[in-house]
Amino acid sequence: MEPYELTLSDAATEIATGALSPVELTDSVLARIDTVEGDLTAFVTVTEEVARAQAAVAAEEIARGAYRGPLHGIPIALKDLYDTAGILTTSSSQVRAQHVPTADSAVAERFAQAGAVLVGKTHTHEFAYGATTPTTRNPWDVDRIPGGSSGGSGAAVAAGECMVGMGSDTGGSIRIPAALCGVVGLKPTYGRVSRRGVASLSWSLDHVGPLTRTVRDAALTLNAIAGYDRADPGSVDVPVVDFTRRIGMDLTGVRVGVPTDYFTDHLQEEVRDSVAAAVAALGALGATLVQVEIPMASQIAAVEWGLMLPEATAYHQEALRATPELFTEETRALLEVGEFVLATDYLKAQRVRTLVQAAWRDLFSRIDVLAAPTLTCTATLAGQTEVVWPDGLREAPTTTYVRFSQPANVTGLPSITVPTGLDAAGLPMGVQIMGRPFEEDVVCGVAAAYEEVSGFAGRLAPLHRELTAV
Repeated sequence: MEPYELTLSDAATEIATGALSPVELTDSVLARIDTVEGDLTAFVTVTEEVARAQAAVAAEEIARGAYRGPLHGIPIALKDLYDTAGILTTSSSQVRAQHVPTADSAVAERFAQAGAVLVGKTHTHEFAYGATTPTTRNPWDVDRIPGGSSGGSGAAVAAGECMVGMGSDTGGSIRIPAALCGVVGLKPTYGRVSRRGVASLSWSLDHVGPLTRTVRDAALTLNAIAGYDRADPGSVDVPVVDFTRRIGMDLTGVRVGVPTDYFTDHLQEEVRDSVAAAVAALGALGATLVQVEIPMASQIAAVEWGLMLPEATAYHQEALRATPELFTEETRALLEVGEFVLATDYLKAQRVRTLVQAAWRDLFSRIDVLAAPTLTCTATLAGQTEVVWPDGLREAPTTTYVRFSQPANVTGLPSITVPTGLDAAGLPMGVQIMGRPFEEDVVCGVAAAYEEVSGFAGRLAPLHRELTAV
């Protein structure tokens, strides 16, 4: 096994025991990037010199006994929305093609404190405004999309180009690429991780979090980046626990909500069967399965778009008026639509959101977690413009992909997606586990229990076999 094939947890163990050097690990990951990046285009910028320098520092610190913890010497990548001092940060847009920040984002600071090694900045759907990431391909099938908007991070993690890929999630942009690329994606509770220095799509819906190969890896990453930041108006001052503490928990008596609506409509049959099997596995592990009706289901999409459209336009208004030609046609059209959302409609969306949040609080008084499909279907072909359902409904890929992920953004609840297997075409599927506010440890515990019996934990996409066969 090459070092790049290790999970974060396994690599951290080998580094801590001296069996693996951060320099060896970084060299392996950079070589992997060099091998597969031509097929994937997961990165906007590969920071090879920075990575080698940071790896050398990490190796020296560990050698003299100054080990900082599980992320010390671990290669990570940041979505290109995250500011990095002195490193190009483009948001995958011509609008910021020359943008080089002078300060790090809060998350970049936390990773530096943990001793992580930055190997590069990953592609996003332009300014995170979409769910396909057209620049990048899926390592399970390079003719297909990786999902978005954190598509570069999803593809990079799945292909072994990094061990953590940071994403942002406004309508599903961590969980969508994670599910389509066969990795784990954790959207924490709103306010759990600082968004300072991360380009905003919709400030009342934006979350940041990790994509990794396993649930434990996601929990270890959250340990390093979570915490209050007074410079982020959405940050919440709550205790940071060890998010790995529930991994290995006994599920006996844990109440798992199983939706009878909303997550059951216009759903690929193989995805439906795969998620049903995952829920059954939780039951076999001792969980109590509770059928639930999703509250205010008909209002969720309207609230999401009613908030996101005007907030995104407000954020980009100056650039939209000064250099509209620099935006892609898709993003510019969405930003222009946002100009026509009335203030009264925006305020109504905020008021309905509070009702949705209250209704979901009531739901979670009867259950501990909710288990549901992450997405309606597997990865579409690059350039595919619609998904057509048997009853004739036609949806754009972004529309169908955000449908099941929007509830956790509107409510702000933590949600993690875990792979459930592959469909007949060899494409990944996933189940999402949602929990109560700031109970990421419980969400990770339940997800890890399923992951343990899934047979999929830590699997890399088979791109390396396809390349050697050519």
